[in-house]
Amino acid sequence: MNKNIKNMVLHQRKNKISFLFILLVATMAIFLFSVLKTILSPRDIPSQYTIVHDRSLRGDIISADNYTLSRSQKTYQAVIHGASIDPAKRKAFVRLFSIYSGIPEEDVLKKFKDKNGKDFRGNIVLAKDINFKSAMQLKELAYKLRKLGAFKTTKTSSGIEVLYGLDIVENGETREFPLKDVLSPVLGYVRNRNEERYSRPHGIKGLERKYEKHITSKKNGYFKGERDVVASVIHNKNSIEMPRVDGMDLHLNVPLAFQRRIELMIDRMKASIDADEILAGVMESSTGKVLALASTERYDPRHIHNKDISALDPKFSEYAYEAGSVIKPLTLAIALNHKVVTPDTWFNTYNGKLKIGKRRTISDDEKFDALTATDIIVHSSNVGISQISWRLTGQQFRDGLIKFGLSKPSGLDLSRDVPGRIKSLHLLNNNMHRANSSYGYGMLVTFAQLFKAYSAFNNNGVAVTPRLVDYLSDDKGNRYTLEPKEGDLKAVEKKAAGQIHDILLEVVKRGTGVKAQYPGLEIGGKTGTAHIAKGGRYVREYHSSFYGFANDKEGHKYTIGVLVIRAKKYHKYFASQSAVPTFRRIVDILVELDYLKPEGGKIDTLSPIKLDKPKEDNGTMPERTNVKNPSINELFEMKSKPKPKPKRKKRPAAKPKPKPKPPVRKPLTKEKIEELSAEDLF
Repeated sequence: MNKNIKNMVLHQRKNKISFLFILLVATMAIFLFSVLKTILSPRDIPSQYTIVHDRSLRGDIISADNYTLSRSQKTYQAVIHGASIDPAKRKAFVRLFSIYSGIPEEDVLKKFKDKNGKDFRGNIVLAKDINFKSAMQLKELAYKLRKLGAFKTTKTSSGIEVLYGLDIVENGETREFPLKDVLSPVLGYVRNRNEERYSRPHGIKGLERKYEKHITSKKNGYFKGERDVVASVIHNKNSIEMPRVDGMDLHLNVPLAFQRRIELMIDRMKASIDADEILAGVMESSTGKVLALASTERYDPRHIHNKDISALDPKFSEYAYEAGSVIKPLTLAIALNHKVVTPDTWFNTYNGKLKIGKRRTISDDEKFDALTATDIIVHSSNVGISQISWRLTGQQFRDGLIKFGLSKPSGLDLSRDVPGRIKSLHLLNNNMHRANSSYGYGMLVTFAQLFKAYSAFNNNGVAVTPRLVDYLSDDKGNRYTLEPKEGDLKAVEKKAAGQIHDILLEVVKRGTGVKAQYPGLEIGGKTGTAHIAKGGRYVREYHSSFYGFANDKEGHKYTIGVLVIRAKKYHKYFASQSAVPTFRRIVDILVELDYLKPEGGKIDTLSPIKLDKPKEDNGTMPERTNVKNPSINELFEMKSKPKPKPKRKKRPAAKPKPKPKPPVRKPLTKEKIEELSAEDLF
């Protein structure tokens, strides 16, 4: 029996030892499995390396006289963790932040409260769109506040103590237009788009849109290296730096000094004749370099309002209209080129009325029995130019207009360049339709197209493409030029162009353009006054224009265009009363700035053109004698200072007893902060 008991005890001990062994093996297996799983599973361990991004910037737009018209700068936002500031120290923090950022203290304090007046505990965005200079100052402030113990540690959801501070984070890029409405709508405007939480400007109109792919760059820079305990990059031999590549700069042919004078002049002319809008352009006749392209409908690209919507599209190449009589020199040039007429060919003008069929009649404002081809242009005869067009076939006439650049984009380097429209060959084979088109009706053209076409009469028959941009440059100083999509055109032969050139001189000498004369200069051009069509009918509203040239004996040659839209003052809708005086003022400015040098020297006064008093002004554009040219700064400070109102004399009142003055708290400055301790501040 003792032996049985002994065997039972041994058996129980054996079972216990086996159980303990199995338990130990299972525990070891679980431990090893756990270790293996930890090794193999992905873990959110902070990287040993960190990257500092340096994103590329959009290129600048620069005038011919080196003024920056459009530029980009980086923007930053200031973020702070609401729970990281002791409520007792918040007021002092807000005061310091307000000094550095320029944001009122009340606005900063509001950021710490929700709609119910409770304190925010999470991240608070104190300011957005902070410029680089302010961002650097705020970073300096954040460093000082950390040293002064302005921030306290807070516990995260996992129980870790973290010290948050004031973070200044790069959040995007903004486009600046430091001269506000100057050269708008040519410059165009931009809109910001978010790309991976980073805001970048994209061109919508004008040069900003046309050259979008050249002035933008996606070659961002970065600095990568080992990180320290606070996640800052350690600069050592293992660091990797990739410099950013910014977009190219656009360099214009347009000098700011000249452009601004043209803008101010047409503003006053618009007020004088009560026009909806005036467009004006000046370019070198041989190169196509645009020196000025101005509109009275301008806007500040940084602050666009509802009233600016109609001005956003640059009308120079987007507004197609019936031009009227400025087409007549093109019609005659085509006929001269085909040798079906000469400048001295006589035509019966039927005392200003010509019937076509039973219902149609072509009429002239001035009545002549007969005129030469030259005088048909000088006196702007519809009857005469119709008969000249009949000496051409429909094919010859249509092809001739296309050679001048009509019905095709002008090539002007803006965001949109509409082709306009001329009648089909089927219609132009009909005498009535050909006559109608010969004096500028039944077709649609743009300012840029006529600007280009008229350069042919001052450039041996070659119509040059207007060019706003001279070249592009990168940060290494390399220059690049882009060929226009629409190149120069051989409109007519040199002889025919020279004949029209001389005829346009006659228009200014004794025709509808006499008010454009300038002693010592060669001035030529053609007027056009055309009805505006609404709802399929012509109404008593007009487009008035004058396209021509101004040259001197030293070889300076300029093509000039003026378009007046809806001049409403009595009789001011005539081109001779609106577009021609504007043209002459442009010539005055060209002379003032020494672009043109009249034979015999400058005249003492501006042209004796009498203008009606504009509503906004208390007088007309003055006749100036020996005027000193204003500087660029003066051109932007044209408004006179308001006169102080006279003070009313008050009866002397009894002096109140002086109250004790409260103690004056001297304002803190950034320099003063340097000298203060934590106790002084908090």
